[in-house]
This record gives sequence, structure tokens and C-alpha cells, in this order.
Amino acid sequence: MTSARIIVFDLDGTLVDTAPDLINALNFVLDREGLPPVPLQSARNMIGQGARRLIERGLELEGRAAGVDDIARLTSDFIDYYAAHIADASRPFEGLEDALDELSARGCRFAVCTNKLEWLSKLLLDQLGLSARFSAICGADTFGVSKPDPVFLRETIARAGGHPSAAIMVGDAGPDVGVARHAGVPVIGVGFGYTEVPIAELKPDLLIHHMRDLPAAVESLTAPKKSM
Repeated sequence: MTSARIIVFDLDGTLVDTAPDLINALNFVLDREGLPPVPLQSARNMIGQGARRLIERGLELEGRAAGVDDIARLTSDFIDYYAAHIADASRPFEGLEDALDELSARGCRFAVCTNKLEWLSKLLLDQLGLSARFSAICGADTFGVSKPDPVFLRETIARAGGHPSAAIMVGDAGPDVGVARHAGVPVIGVGFGYTEVPIAELKPDLLIHHMRDLPAAVESLTAPKKSM
């Protein structure tokens, strides 16, 4: 029995431009600590390793260190605020839904593998009307591991009813390329997301700069290789 083709997506910076709401939540907790706000453009590339790390990096910008208890308190405050404002300004990247329609018509199924908490990921996708498109939505707390641990990607694929041999990862940053490489899954990089290291330097199998190009990239990776 042949497994369905599973396209596994990162969430922040890949499916959805979540930076405005994430940075607003960061600035909310920074303001409560008497710290100045972080500008959106300079903070976009701080996203991708979860709320706790985003807060730590926001504090580091101001030369502040915080203990474990303080980080836990700030993370709790951040999540409460973010959950209440999760889709104020976050929107799917242009061309996403058309690309999903085209790939779905070709028999592909979709999953999400994100270092965001699972319930927050589902809440965001629910509010954007996207949840029903995904056979599995898995976060950093779903299996107790986060990217780039290959267990995370393999378990996400399995939950979506697929197999790594018939899967493709799509992401915008190092953890996405890393988890795909460790799991033996090809990876498509997107050039419009959040990463300090340019995605091209991370050597994904293919690189796209607009979601309209995703179906062709998937086809390129799944087409039978021509013999010489």
C-alpha cells in the first residue's frame, strides 16, 4: 500500500506571517518590565524557537538577564496575551490557499510541524479558517521534542497517515532544514520567513520565494528521475 504524499509545513514564517502579533506580545511583556519595545523589522528573525527563547532574546537586546522563575513568569504572561491577540494581524502568506488547493487536487495531504505550542497553533489556524486543511497539527509539546529532533518530524508524518519516504518538509529556517535532514526527508525552503541565517545558505533541496511556486517545487521533488 502506497502512503499518501504528505507535505509538512512549519507555521511561523512559512504558512502564516505571525510576526506582528508575536512581537506585539513580546513588547507587552517587555513594557511591563520597564523596557523599550523591539521594532518589528529587527525582531522578525528572532522568531522560530518558541516563546521562551523569544523572550530571552528580547531581554538580551537590552542587556538584561533573567532567572528561571522570571522567564517562566514572563512566558506565562506572554502566552496569555498572545492567545488573546493571536490573529489580530497574522495572515497566511500570499498564494498559500491556492497552492494548497492545487496540491490537494493532486492527492497531497498536509501537516504542521512547529516549535509553537500545539494548542496555540490550532487556535491560530482555527481563527484563520485553515485548520481543516491539515491532517495533523503538531507542536513542541505534542511529542515532548522540538525541531530539529527527527522524532518530531517522523511522528508528525505518522500522525498525518504518511511515511517519511513519501514526505516533504517546507520551512523558513535552520530548525526546518535540520529536522528534514536528520529525518531523511527532502526540504523546500521559503525565502520570505524568519531566519538570521539566509535560507539559501542552509542549502534546502529547493528554494521558493512565493507560495505560488510551491506546487511546481513539490512536483520537481517527486517526479521520477530520468535514467541516462
